[in-house]
Amino acid sequence: METLREIRRHIRSVRNISQITRAMEMVAASKMLRAQQQAMASRAYAQKAWEVLTYLAGQPERIDHPLYEVRPVKAIGIILITSDRGLCGPYNHNILRTTTQFMLECMDKGIELRLITVGRKGRDFMLRYGHNIVAEFTKVRDRPTLMEIAPIARIAMDEFIAGHVDEVYIAYTRFVSTITQTPTIKKLLPIERPAPEERLAALYIFEPDPQTVLGEVLPRFTELQVYQAILEAQASEHSARMVAMRNATENAQELINELTIRFNKVRQWNITREMMDIAGGAEALRKARMMKAGVVW
Repeated sequence: METLREIRRHIRSVRNISQITRAMEMVAASKMLRAQQQAMASRAYAQKAWEVLTYLAGQPERIDHPLYEVRPVKAIGIILITSDRGLCGPYNHNILRTTTQFMLECMDKGIELRLITVGRKGRDFMLRYGHNIVAEFTKVRDRPTLMEIAPIARIAMDEFIAGHVDEVYIAYTRFVSTITQTPTIKKLLPIERPAPEERLAALYIFEPDPQTVLGEVLPRFTELQVYQAILEAQASEHSARMVAMRNATENAQELINELTIRFNKVRQWNITREMMDIAGGAEALRKARMMKAGVVW
């Protein structure tokens, strides 16, 4: 049985841990609010930019650009977005599991895989299993700018234009709500022509012409899709960490309550034992005195 000192030490250590997790929960909640606001603010613009790209791809006249080129798929590039740190619940596990399943399906078809990792957790996981990582990015700061994210998209576009990969996908976690984050794999390149029933009703007018506009806009809008994916992933990461730290704090409090009950039981048992020892000693002393006085039993 544990001693009172051991239980008291255990309660103190669990209480210290709960204070740490509570502080981490508050920090994650603050970061989550800022990341969520930034992701939601740019989501509509990123969606509209993607509509413009697909609209251009669906034009009757031929628009030539390397990022529109469709080829037989022999190699696929994946931009994998994870976190640099842990303590965020199932966040990294979910996106890595989804990405791994997608990669296994590609390898079953004999497709080569080339990875661009964003985040230390994804990089370490892929290196552990010997996958081909062509570029890695870590320590992406909170609330990054488009210029800071541009090199990630530029490497993916260069890989596609050079013919090293025939398709590029983004694996990230889409932010839905504080409780729900959805692992998502989105095709980035080549930009596919929409189906006839998916054509946009709006009519865009380009000056001087779609081909000239496309040469300037297409790389920028492709960078924007990667930027939006990273914002979504950061909002999901902070949400998952906040929920994980909240659960850890609640579990610590439950453990403290259980240890307190155990502490009280052990203390009560010790008190009872001491009282029995005192009563036994008093009885033995009384008998000794009676025997000394010549009392015959």
